[in-house]
Amino acid sequence: MFQQILDPIAGSLLLSALCAALPLVLLFVLLGVFRVKAAKAAIASLVLSFVLAVAGWRMPLDQALSATAAGIFYGLFPILWILVNALWIYKLTVATPWFDALGRTIRSISNDLRILSILIAFCFGALLESLAGFGAPVAISAAMLMAAGMKPLKSAVVSLLANTAPVAFGAMAAPIIALNGVTGLSLHDLSSMAGRQTPFIALIVPLLLVFIVDGRRGLKQTWPVALVAGAAFAVAQFITSNFLAVELTDVVAAVVTVAAVLLMLKAWQPKESVRVEGSVQDVSIPAMAGGKSAVSNGTQVSTTAGARQGTVPDRSGVPTDTTRPAPREVWLAVAPYLIIIAVFSIAQIPFIKTWLGQVGTVTFAWPGLHIGDSEGKAVAATKFKLDHLKSTGTLLLLSGLLTMALYRIPVGKSLRVYGETLKQLRWTIVTVTTVLALSFVMNLSGQTTTLGFALASAGGFFALLSPLIGWIGVALTGSDTSSNSLFGQMQATAAGQTGLSPVLMAAANSSAGVMGKMLSLQNLAVAAAAVGLEGAEGTLFRKLIGWSLGLLALITVLIFLQSTPLLDWMVP
Repeated sequence: MFQQILDPIAGSLLLSALCAALPLVLLFVLLGVFRVKAAKAAIASLVLSFVLAVAGWRMPLDQALSATAAGIFYGLFPILWILVNALWIYKLTVATPWFDALGRTIRSISNDLRILSILIAFCFGALLESLAGFGAPVAISAAMLMAAGMKPLKSAVVSLLANTAPVAFGAMAAPIIALNGVTGLSLHDLSSMAGRQTPFIALIVPLLLVFIVDGRRGLKQTWPVALVAGAAFAVAQFITSNFLAVELTDVVAAVVTVAAVLLMLKAWQPKESVRVEGSVQDVSIPAMAGGKSAVSNGTQVSTTAGARQGTVPDRSGVPTDTTRPAPREVWLAVAPYLIIIAVFSIAQIPFIKTWLGQVGTVTFAWPGLHIGDSEGKAVAATKFKLDHLKSTGTLLLLSGLLTMALYRIPVGKSLRVYGETLKQLRWTIVTVTTVLALSFVMNLSGQTTTLGFALASAGGFFALLSPLIGWIGVALTGSDTSSNSLFGQMQATAAGQTGLSPVLMAAANSSAGVMGKMLSLQNLAVAAAAVGLEGAEGTLFRKLIGWSLGLLALITVLIFLQSTPLLDWMVP
């Protein structure tokens, strides 16, 4: 058995920790300074970590190779199995007329860009994040906002900022599942803890969106609906993550929020309806009888919220017909999401859940790994729990097959779409598997433990440092899943050494990390390309960094208080 060593470099914990940090430093420098593609940066970091594991931490070569293979396998299943099938369902809907019907349904609700920023960027973006993730929500919501009349740069900023609250549970909770995989902590505890942190951010984000769209006036006139949206999302996210199924958290939260906003708009409307004039469109929508309009500072204000809606010309190719679809079309448009909710809900029925757990799960020791920690205890990460039938990815595949049947999509076309999905994700697949391999090599060789023990010397201050680590990880890797894979075990180890809750600190890595997603190079590039502003990544970064740091400060305060007797009752 290979036993991990805490201070293998010259017998010094500090020097060993500095060496253990080198693969992460290399990854950050390649991504953040030299702007190397994430896949290449991850491969370079993996190679360095592998060399350090064998030469520095004295890990046997065969076990280092086995650890690398274990990480790649975990990256493929369950993480990428979830991502591929989630994105496949989304692409199936895009390949049918029903995705356009969904867009028309949303656009028919209001012509007020402040309201649309909530419905499209916050609600619909969260729904897309629950399935697609990896930039798709930002690209689609930004294009839809621009098509509705919002200026390109503002569309990108709004979409990037909105893509925060749902990320921790995005892609059917892939980040939390990855965190569970690398730390061995209870999936339910991690889900519950994150569900007691991110809702506070969700409560604020809609208010920030309307402020960005229309400044103080927007906040003053639309705060009721923004507050309803934030509260509905926060409550739904908390309940689903704590008491229902972690995989459904964003789906349920998005659907509940849309319903809450629609009910709110039936009972209440802002006094003015704001439409921003830009290069995409310059079409005056006539007000209904008795309405007045005025133009001020490039913003058209219609005093009638129920202005007539129609088709708006658009250069981006995004459908902009705002005619309300028939009820049957609306139901068919949301059918894939209802199918997903139904499938996952059925899977949670006690006797079905028990049967899936017995028949659909295999637990085994990974071949070639015989590892003990510094105290000689067996490392939990050497055992795998393979959920083949009850896996989130398998349930998504079933949901996709039901969507095929409902939409009557031919098998040949569905297979072509699946192939296109794999092609689209090819570099993501390389990146995720490599980052997971890097994580497993660092964790199993003892490099992460060394880092954790060194960070533990910060004592109680680590509760303030922990969120920053997660933020840096997501900002540089562009993925909460990748950041959790890299730092999850380190956070748990350091927490254990400082007397803090490992569940709290591991979840903090994910919850605080999402504030860095709006600044990641990948997301900035996706947003800039979606609105036709290639090369504007620097401008977007400057506009968003203040919001990102502000939200990080807020959640850091919350996490710190949760580590103290004041709010420690919130920790599972």
